[in-house]
Amino acid sequence: MAAPAANMTINADRLWDSLMEMAKIGPGVAGGNNRQTLTDADAEGRALFQKWCTDAGCSMGLDQMGNMFARREGTDPDALPVYVGSHLDTQPTGGKYDGVLGVLGGLEVIRTLNDLGIKTKHPIVVTNWTNEEGTRFAPAMLASGVFAGIHTQDWAYDRTDAAGKRFGDELDRIGWKGEEEVGARKIHAFFELHIEQGPILEIEGKDIGVVTHGQGLTWTQVTVTGRDSHTGSTPMPMRKNAGLGMARILEKVDEIAWSHAPHAVGAAGHIDVYPNSRNVIPGKVVFTVDFRSPDLSVIQAMDKQLREEATKICDEMGLTVEFEKVGGFDPVTFDEGCVSAIRNAAERLGYSHMNIISGAGHDACWINRVAPTAMVMCPCVDGLSHNEAEEISKDWAKAGTDVLFHAVVETAEIME
Repeated sequence: MAAPAANMTINADRLWDSLMEMAKIGPGVAGGNNRQTLTDADAEGRALFQKWCTDAGCSMGLDQMGNMFARREGTDPDALPVYVGSHLDTQPTGGKYDGVLGVLGGLEVIRTLNDLGIKTKHPIVVTNWTNEEGTRFAPAMLASGVFAGIHTQDWAYDRTDAAGKRFGDELDRIGWKGEEEVGARKIHAFFELHIEQGPILEIEGKDIGVVTHGQGLTWTQVTVTGRDSHTGSTPMPMRKNAGLGMARILEKVDEIAWSHAPHAVGAAGHIDVYPNSRNVIPGKVVFTVDFRSPDLSVIQAMDKQLREEATKICDEMGLTVEFEKVGGFDPVTFDEGCVSAIRNAAERLGYSHMNIISGAGHDACWINRVAPTAMVMCPCVDGLSHNEAEEISKDWAKAGTDVLFHAVVETAEIME
């Protein structure tokens, strides 16, 4: 298949302007975004994306999980589409680029093809996957997981947020529930552009990360139960302090991750303390331990050790402990052909690059189960993400989207 010429590049100013325009929807309190999934802000962002896609000559598909599919036709009606995209939803204190760069970078691929008058054999479809972040409705990558057959649709619809609202009801409420069967689409290949969300590319001075693998992860929700009692009048020997039990377990979580260095990581990011009153010793805590590694056996070993160590700690303190796996996925090896398309694009365009393992979960990790898939990453300042201070440069955004353009268009096959 013919590769695009090296002088074919995207419009960096247009891409950047689109990123800044989308960032006006669901603004955060500190310069980032709070556009959580299935909120009114999410609906508004979707409407803007749809308008831009329609203006670019695309038709819009919508499935029963709210996944959006903007299609640019190819010359061969029987050729399977090349898909590209990411997600528009954000963390409660999220940045302007996590996920959004991948969606609007995909749109920029379409716009650039239009500018250059290029036709491709395969259709190209830009996708916005619903609820990638998983912050409002756990787990993460929920809708792409249904698409790939990891979760059932009914199970996904029954996920609830902190206020008890169901995913299915909220999808109905914002008006973005389609009729199309989830997962019915067949995919020739899928490409996802994303910020690294880590410091490696910036430290190494590389423009492009060629993602060869994705870390696997396990989320284990731990519930420690003791007894609520007065902080001032309960003698120390009579306390059943669930908060203290959690503290000791979290020290073990850190030790476990360090014992599998350098590629393993672990922490607790979600913690609820009950009754969470200043003068009451916590009688119950619920927290989620997140272990990650590119090696499945390491993930399994860390989780096993967590359960053993936490049980021992709680037994010694007179506490009870329960464990529930609330999310996770196995490590991912991305398609060699798609990875090569990204690497070749970076070389053709003269961008410095290196192989990288993604430390975060992405929709591409699930789509890799059903179609050839790969990811391209660009640096982010100080590796900071899931934070309103998340930042990238226009040059980094251009480099990543240029590589995305070349990989997608080469795979979709330029028609002379």
